[in-house]
Amino acid sequence: MKRHSDATPMSELPENLTPVRDAHVFDEARLADYMRANVEGFRALTRVLQFEGGQSNPTFHLTDAGGRMYVLRKKPPGKLLPSAHQVDREYRVIKALSDHSDVPVPKPYALCQDDAVIGTTFYIMQFLPGRILADPKLPGISPADRAKIFDSMNDVLARIHKVDYRAVGLGDYGREGQYIQRQIARWSSQYDLSRTANVEAMELLKAWLPAHVPAGDETRINHGDYRLGNTFVHPTEPRIIAVLDWELSTLGDSLADFSYHCMSWHIPPGQFRGIAGLNLAELGIPGESEYVARYCARTGRKAIDPSHWDYYMAYNLFRMAGILQGIAKRVVDGTASSAQAKVAAAGARPLAEMGWKVAQQN
Repeated sequence: MKRHSDATPMSELPENLTPVRDAHVFDEARLADYMRANVEGFRALTRVLQFEGGQSNPTFHLTDAGGRMYVLRKKPPGKLLPSAHQVDREYRVIKALSDHSDVPVPKPYALCQDDAVIGTTFYIMQFLPGRILADPKLPGISPADRAKIFDSMNDVLARIHKVDYRAVGLGDYGREGQYIQRQIARWSSQYDLSRTANVEAMELLKAWLPAHVPAGDETRINHGDYRLGNTFVHPTEPRIIAVLDWELSTLGDSLADFSYHCMSWHIPPGQFRGIAGLNLAELGIPGESEYVARYCARTGRKAIDPSHWDYYMAYNLFRMAGILQGIAKRVVDGTASSAQAKVAAAGARPLAEMGWKVAQQN
């Protein structure tokens, strides 16, 4: 099968893009036929490349004969865990937010659930030129711009949590209430299905978390994996222009979503995007308490009970360990969709142990 990226020298590829990996090759002619019929203004497909990221759902950069660029997200190959890799849900939430809110997301063009096209469900959305800055230390960026990027992240997440999910057509996007309880059960099950080694801290958290859920519950749109690396930063300005990777999104407790975003302040540098212990003032990065206060002001929330915050942090470290364990299982099975997957998979145990340590302090 001809692959358009085959003729592109590696030295000329845009940053973070590679030729399509062998495990993810699909019929580009069928894709082009589909796009001609379903994406307004599309012309002949001239190049297909793959993003280095997309550990869960393989992600591709498409260019047509008119120079227009698109992004394709699809399910990975192989046997998949139940309820995972739901790119159709990604498309639905992005479309709702694009059409009815001020949350910055790429414009979605089409969702295809016909496996006959490229072998699995996929969707096409707008490609936005910008920067993906995965490292929260933001090397090479001035302290003043670091501060503005962090404040923009805070503002955008507050906007997500302020959306009236019923008004934008997402009233049935998830269940209302009992979010934490359901998430603990889900990630316990996902972890058990993807277990590759015994991690005592995970077993301890599986028992402790459901027995100590704080009082109070609310329902908002949750991104599920909101972090710097899942946003596009403007090419030259210190602001977020789009939120990406909505695979884990649902309706749920916004405090669970926000505390997940704040895990970086609790994790040491070198471990899963951590900034704990750095001289944040010198870097221009706000401290956690300042960052939390800004979010509370933007969402109209009162100050957060410190014991509740610790619980949510332990829960999110458990949840993230479960996600990374899923990547570890795909590495073992040979279906991981990123060259960085082995590195990510190695983080499951340390995060679980960190979560249990936080739980013991609660």
